[in-house]
Amino acid sequence: MSLSREAVTKVALLARLELTPEELDSITSQLGQIVDYVQQLSSVDTEGVEPMAHAMEQHNVFRADEVRPSLPREEALANAPRHNDEYYRVPAVLGD
Repeated sequence: MSLSREAVTKVALLARLELTPEELDSITSQLGQIVDYVQQLSSVDTEGVEPMAHAMEQHNVFRADEVRPSLPREEALANAPRHNDEYYRVPAVLGD
């Protein structure tokens, strides 16, 4: 199933893309090839194949959380244009 020029024009309109006629021809051809390839993949027998999110096994690569001393409040507030002794003061966004 190849994509029609009209279908690509509609998708371009929905994506707010302004395409020249040459770009439209090129993209129609390229997207048609992609759709044809995906259809080719759908003919592969996947019976008994477990669904997966990644091609390779993934594991957590984050370091463990450890409690460490943080920046003293006075230093954290030192360069703030507006603050009181406890927190940054910012303009009100929601109401008063």
